[in-house]
Amino acid sequence: MKRLLTRRLVLQGAMATAGAAIVRAGLAQGAGEPRVIELTARRFVYEPNEIALKAGERVVIAIKSVDFVHGMNIPDLGKRLDLVPGRVTRLELHPQAPGEIDFVCDNFCGDGHEQMHGRFVVSA
Repeated sequence: MKRLLTRRLVLQGAMATAGAAIVRAGLAQGAGEPRVIELTARRFVYEPNEIALKAGERVVIAIKSVDFVHGMNIPDLGKRLDLVPGRVTRLELHPQAPGEIDFVCDNFCGDGHEQMHGRFVVSA
């Protein structure tokens, strides 16, 4: 009897664990993980320098600098970031309307600095 009770408890525990994993997986899918877009900053360019987004889409821009502490200024969003070499800086965006959002490097990085800019192009 004791052995049967032990098996039953072990089976119930396993089913509960499996059920919790299924619920977690369903919640993660239902919540809709943000799309991750990689962006690299280097003298004197952002790569890519134009990023297509969709209105209502949640995205994370994973930005890395390879050569200098570049700045990323996004005036239309009121955001500013320092991009430290060897470190990934994450920027979460959730654009609501179509349009263009410009960004620029605002840490002087040498001749050619003025050409270091890009844009997010948000479509409907």
